[in-house]
Amino acid sequence: MAVWALGINHTTAPLDLRGRFAFAVDQIPHTLQGLRQSFGGQRHPEVEAALISTCNRTEIYCAGSRTALDHTVGWLAETGGVTPSLLRSHAYTLENDEVARHAFRVASGLDSMVLGEAQILGQMKDAVRAAESAGALGTTLNQLFQRSFAVAKEVRSSTEIGAHSISMAAAAVRLAGQLFEDLSQIRILFVGAGEMIELAATHFAAKNPKSIAIANRTLERGEKLSSRFGGEVMRLADLPSRLHEFDAVISCTASTLPLIGLGAVERALKLRRHRPMFMVDLAVPRDIEPEVKALEDVYLYTVDDLASVVQTGQANRQAAVAQAEAIIDAGVQSFLHWMDQRSAVPLIQQLNQQAEAWREAELARARKLLARGDDPEVVLQALAKGLTQKMLHGAMAELHAGDAHSRERASQAIQHFFLRKER
Repeated sequence: MAVWALGINHTTAPLDLRGRFAFAVDQIPHTLQGLRQSFGGQRHPEVEAALISTCNRTEIYCAGSRTALDHTVGWLAETGGVTPSLLRSHAYTLENDEVARHAFRVASGLDSMVLGEAQILGQMKDAVRAAESAGALGTTLNQLFQRSFAVAKEVRSSTEIGAHSISMAAAAVRLAGQLFEDLSQIRILFVGAGEMIELAATHFAAKNPKSIAIANRTLERGEKLSSRFGGEVMRLADLPSRLHEFDAVISCTASTLPLIGLGAVERALKLRRHRPMFMVDLAVPRDIEPEVKALEDVYLYTVDDLASVVQTGQANRQAAVAQAEAIIDAGVQSFLHWMDQRSAVPLIQQLNQQAEAWREAELARARKLLARGDDPEVVLQALAKGLTQKMLHGAMAELHAGDAHSRERASQAIQHFFLRKER
């Protein structure tokens, strides 16, 4: 069995390219089914697959009888509407032990924009559940991810890797504090009602802003979140007419197209008499048109722009990285050992099937002899002799056939398997 992986992340691909390969959680089962069907049953039978898609990364994990990286790259490139060569120039491809090491590092927060952040672990678990629901997660990938979660748990409990972690939401609050003298005097609009917006709203609410509003496609979900912070809820359709009311706009939805365009922001600035607007676009693909960044009175930050902010304090955690890597090394070796054992499973199954066939044949003969009244002791002796002869037939044939070199190799093997002393 071989395992392979293909991915792009915040260090290898620009934001707009990552946006082409962003998949919502509810899209993953259908996407995985398409990937598995693309392999074809004959060339790559029973390929296992899982897909992780976050604002910072998209990764495909596969397991099959043999590696098919070129096919995987071609399929993902076609899905995102780019050439395979362009995708390869921004992607990383991994095989076997490299896949395990990468998955363990991702789960442990060592490959994140924010060193040690814990959100990716939950996102990986969501991806595994989606792969399970699509029927795409077999024994090998399930073992890989379960071991990833176990390693991540050990890293977080045994090291300081997650200490003082600055999240994207906390970084947004820090940047807003640099623009506005008093965050308690600003009005904030959150666009979306997912996990990232909930996290951002929690951080900003701690600063007691003048007002909080939630704009969401479904009012029910928006109302649930806004009630936590004493805010109001509004429809996405009302965004253009009310945008000028807000000093800060934080957006993160699963929309495939921008929700806030250049024209809407220009009109809002006129109504605000060019008072500054702080905007954070945490979505991939973008929620806010990139041209907005060029407006004089707008301070727009994307997930990539926040990178330098979240790096603050990284040095304090670097000492824990070596310890975490040692835990990961041990996890990789354990997974490879399991993979090696798995390679012997078909042979073990064949041996068991052969032994079972011999047993059934000798039992059937013994039952016939007993049924016609033969001496039970004689029947038992015949049963034991028949089984012994069947088990030794192959070994005896090897000792009497072939050249001297073949007989010597057979002799050594037979001594090892049949004549070794019990310890």
